[in-house]
Amino acid sequence: MNLKISKKTQDRLVAGLKKYQPIVRKLAERDISEADTVTVIKDMLTDIFGYDKYTELTSEQQIRGTFCDLAIRVDGKIQYLAEVKSAGTTLNDNHLRQAVNYGAHQGIEWILLTNGIIWKVYRIKFGQPIDWEEVYCFDMGTLSSRSADDLAKLAMLCRESLSTDALEFFHRQAQIINRYVVAELLLSDAVAATLRKELRRLFDVKVTDDELRILLANDVIKRDTLDGDPPKVAKSLIKKATSSLAKRSAKAAESGS
Repeated sequence: MNLKISKKTQDRLVAGLKKYQPIVRKLAERDISEADTVTVIKDMLTDIFGYDKYTELTSEQQIRGTFCDLAIRVDGKIQYLAEVKSAGTTLNDNHLRQAVNYGAHQGIEWILLTNGIIWKVYRIKFGQPIDWEEVYCFDMGTLSSRSADDLAKLAMLCRESLSTDALEFFHRQAQIINRYVVAELLLSDAVAATLRKELRRLFDVKVTDDELRILLANDVIKRDTLDGDPPKVAKSLIKKATSSLAKRSAKAAESGS
């Protein structure tokens, strides 16, 4: 994760980890209640993530009879919903339903699911039906203050990062930089042509682009990166990017003529 973190924020994150890691490691052992876990989470959101406990953390939001445990509201807008389970609870997607229903009605796309130890970040996918996807997760008890990646996992949820849309940027990168998109690019005309030319240059052998694509699809690329819905999403992303690039190139050519 390539995220620029100010010294002030980094110092707070390091101090917060030092303070709360011993606490969260004991939470599951003590099997504290959900209400007590919410209290700890509010303290962590304040001391680690930089939110004001009294003006920006709201408990028990309700809409159409549906509750969520916490809402993080900054400048009058709810940025995240937090669904909190007791420290001894193993988190699963069923725990998201209340927060997803609330977020869907309110147009809030980001959800935190946590038991104080494990933190999961989800994004609501608005459509029919409403769906969601896990963006990333971390174990608060095992993070290292010496690891830039670990600090970035925390920093993306900090109050300071709201102004930079850090979480949105990370989510977009995660959609693009993954095995499905790379697999589709490996099968593209440009890559096949480059491989063909390199094989000819190094070994003086002739092979067609189609032969190379078949070899890549059958023997090089893992099958599960080519089948199912994720590859379809990858194809759509590449198609949109290609179309957008072509339009920009055409516009630039018109401007230069």
